[in-house]
Amino acid sequence: MSSSDTLEVDTLIDDPETRVIVCCGSGGVGKTTTSAALALRAAERGRQVVVLTIDPARRLAQALGVDELSNDPAPVPDAEGELAAMMLDMRRTFDEMVQGHAPPEKAQKIIENPFYQVISSSFSGTQEYMAMEKLGQLVAAGTWDLVVVDTPPSRSALDFLDAPQRMSRFLDGRMIKLLAAPARAGGRGLRKIVEAGFGLFARAVSTIIGGQMLQDASAFVQAFDTLFGGFADRAEKTYALLRSPGTAFLVVAAPEPDALREAAYFTDRLSAEDMPLAGLVLNRTHPVLAPVSAARARAAAEQVGGPGSQIAAAVLRLHADRVELHQREEHLLTRFSAAHPSVSVVRVPALAGDIADLDGLRRVGGLLAEGAVRGAEEPGATSRAQGAS
Repeated sequence: MSSSDTLEVDTLIDDPETRVIVCCGSGGVGKTTTSAALALRAAERGRQVVVLTIDPARRLAQALGVDELSNDPAPVPDAEGELAAMMLDMRRTFDEMVQGHAPPEKAQKIIENPFYQVISSSFSGTQEYMAMEKLGQLVAAGTWDLVVVDTPPSRSALDFLDAPQRMSRFLDGRMIKLLAAPARAGGRGLRKIVEAGFGLFARAVSTIIGGQMLQDASAFVQAFDTLFGGFADRAEKTYALLRSPGTAFLVVAAPEPDALREAAYFTDRLSAEDMPLAGLVLNRTHPVLAPVSAARARAAAEQVGGPGSQIAAAVLRLHADRVELHQREEHLLTRFSAAHPSVSVVRVPALAGDIADLDGLRRVGGLLAEGAVRGAEEPGATSRAQGAS
């Protein structure tokens, strides 16, 4: 993307070189809705699209008009064009990785191991890593020419970007190597020495984490040992995919201090990692409905009289409140843009009610596309009125 001050969404989704769009940001800012709206708009403009959500709240399924989403892409009924949707099943994706890289007997042994069952469902970073693993699978399949990813609603921007390296470091860490030492020892004499050292290590660690858990961990690592290299390679490929020119990151935020602080932090991290940032989607903004200042509206509210004066005064005060809210939002965005002058921005007005169907998603997609036109207007120019969502 160029360093223009507005994000041209249709240009981004229409570009055949754009293969992956990653929507990221803090929780509660509309990432899931933005992801679904982008995917639907892209499909209806001719792209073959799959949208992958990590959000367990199932809002995407509701908005797309399906009962539930599974770990496999499923066509979206009533969508024009080719659109499929899915929701990450973290444990199943991990199981599929093991089954795809180990003989059946060994894979079953790993999957049944209690230690594996713990890390595959609750280890820090597993969800983010499996999201990227699934992304790699979808891109490699070649069935879709655009993959849209709705990232986990993490409070920390680092969780998402660090997941592949964190998982790789864990699987190649010192304790894991010690747990795997008996299996890795080559000659019989060396094996005895290693096992003797491991015995001392095991007795010390078992007092901390428990003997049975240590045995499970050791059995898991020894069975998993041959897959370590594959995990490291896949982590590197995942990271390379995220940095490739065909990937576009969209940071999604709301015009609120905390959300924009997180967006700024994420923007800085993407820049530091040379990740391809397309721009900022600022959701739930409140454009001014008429070019009348707050002070003038409040003054007029005090002066109106005659029939209907109470209603007229209330409307004027409501307008004044809206202008002041708009000014606060513009101030926050100005501060963000001053610190990140090259980041393109698109504003999406707040909508009345929740997005619950395809028509609602189409409306959001239209507002995303129209944002480039609105962004060229002066702040305070007349814009379509929308309520809060």
